[in-house]
Amino acid sequence: QRLDGPVRGNGRIVDELESLFAGAGWNVVKCLWGSEWDALMAHDHGHAITQAFAQTVDGEFQTLSANDGAFNRRTFFNKTPALQALVAHLTDEQIDQLRRGGHDPVKIHAAFAKAAQHRGQPTVVLAKTMKGYGMGSVGQGRMTTHQQKKLDRDDLMAFRERFQLPLTDAEVTQAAFFKPAADSPEMRYLQARRQALGGYLPLRERTAPPVAVPPLESTAAFALHADGKAMSTTMAFVRQLGALLKDSVLGPRVVPIVADEARTFGMANLFRQVGIYAPFGQLYQPEDAESMLFYKEEVSGQILEEGISEAGALSSWTAAATSYSTHGLAMLPFFIYYSMFGFQRVGDLIWAAADQRARGFLVGATSGRTTLGGEGLQHQDGSSHLVASTIPNCRAYDPAFAGELAVIIDHGARQMLEAQVDEFYYVTVTNENVANPSLPADAHAGVLRGMYLLRPGPRLPRRVQLFGSGAIMGEVLQAAEILEREHGVAADVWSITSYTELAREGQAQERLWRQGTQPTVDSWFGRQLAASSGPIIAATDYVRALPEMVRAFVPDGRRFVTLGTDGFGRSDSRAALRAHFEVNAQAIVQASVRVVHEIIVHEADDNRRRHDDDALSMASI
Repeated sequence: QRLDGPVRGNGRIVDELESLFAGAGWNVVKCLWGSEWDALMAHDHGHAITQAFAQTVDGEFQTLSANDGAFNRRTFFNKTPALQALVAHLTDEQIDQLRRGGHDPVKIHAAFAKAAQHRGQPTVVLAKTMKGYGMGSVGQGRMTTHQQKKLDRDDLMAFRERFQLPLTDAEVTQAAFFKPAADSPEMRYLQARRQALGGYLPLRERTAPPVAVPPLESTAAFALHADGKAMSTTMAFVRQLGALLKDSVLGPRVVPIVADEARTFGMANLFRQVGIYAPFGQLYQPEDAESMLFYKEEVSGQILEEGISEAGALSSWTAAATSYSTHGLAMLPFFIYYSMFGFQRVGDLIWAAADQRARGFLVGATSGRTTLGGEGLQHQDGSSHLVASTIPNCRAYDPAFAGELAVIIDHGARQMLEAQVDEFYYVTVTNENVANPSLPADAHAGVLRGMYLLRPGPRLPRRVQLFGSGAIMGEVLQAAEILEREHGVAADVWSITSYTELAREGQAQERLWRQGTQPTVDSWFGRQLAASSGPIIAATDYVRALPEMVRAFVPDGRRFVTLGTDGFGRSDSRAALRAHFEVNAQAIVQASVRVVHEIIVHEADDNRRRHDDDALSMASI
């Protein structure tokens, strides 16, 4: 029963669940009727009770549970002479005491004992209960609302009698707690169980020993010193992941997880390197057996290929991401998927993992709304970073280059495995090959904090600040060249690796200002822009609300224009999609020129007013 009524009013949910679990190969144990029914069933040689139960749907069972013994006699046991005879010796009060199995400790114990003895299959116990059991007419089986907060005196008295609680009338009226004596069997049992379980309060175990992460140069030198080499961030990620898997200490703890499309993400070489986990090995010859990177399943495989199920793959990720607590063994899981298939499809499971203090990487591949031509709504992601920003212990990054990605993965691994910080990382990668610059060491801190100056513009009279990240960085760099070559406007290009990190740090600084701890909002974002000049144009492959997260921390008086991919996705080429959403180089140039023109007009107006004021002053003199 749910709050509003029976879940299957015209059916029997126990039968439905039994068929589902039995069909899936499980052993099913049903705990349906309490011990009081045993004597009745022992005398029921004609199976009248069994037949009556089989013909009773859940809606009727709820009605029976919501009423007393007299009602149950009239409504249920008076259906047939055989049923009437079976309970003729029982009073209405005794009929009211006929419990369901899930409320009988003897039956519950028997069900678990039977489950524990079974071998060869997983077991499910289906226990039949009453909603609001023991609350009598005020709550048992009733469709009451959540506004039913307490029982009146008569209801409390009835509750006491129902469970034979050793409380006086005065204690019942005061709703006093009942606590058995310290030396009673109940308290001795409870104390012993709490000691066996490790204490009196739930505790998240954090005893997993730290795991050393190999030096960044040993796993990602190719990315840090790319020197213009063309590659996608997906390609860079797979290469760095392969290097981590080869490390003798960390390698065995890495858990690559994919729901599908491992080949699309360039992970086929990992099939040969570490194999795909299969508990029974590979019982067939794969279609591509003659190729070097064939589909290799083996008992010792390390990749988890979970079938086309994001929910299943994320559940495996959560298990590995929380193993430091549940098993005292720290793992480093990477779940790689189309970015659209993460927070939008299984966001609730990501929240559940966050609540369990998961540690690991979620890697959103082919990220952004315009990167995967021809797929339309199915694959185009314009909001995952916005959703990720709502989860407190999720650190979300949208790197544009391999070096940025390498620094983020290295930092995250050290935070989670060496420092044992309860956080996880969402990192988006793209499938577009771009020229990757080398990443200087002094830019690493900016990458992790959310922004750094990628390309300073030349010395020109007019200047703009361009923000780019992820898939749109190439458009931003192209726009900077056009602005300088064709419009005489210098463009400083900033790589914004994480609007989420910038916004959170700014909010933390703003809180200190509100509390009077510091005189100004001294954010990393504000400090980076303090020495710059000119309007700011931020372009992203996500919705405009993402860059809008930092608007509150833009230095006073600076114009801030955001370009994003709001709206529905489309099926077309990258160039056409970026033109449609107005996040391509031409749109960035147009926005920049427009805002610079406004500034020029305002300056001319100011100069004219000052000239007129001077003229009036001279005339008055």
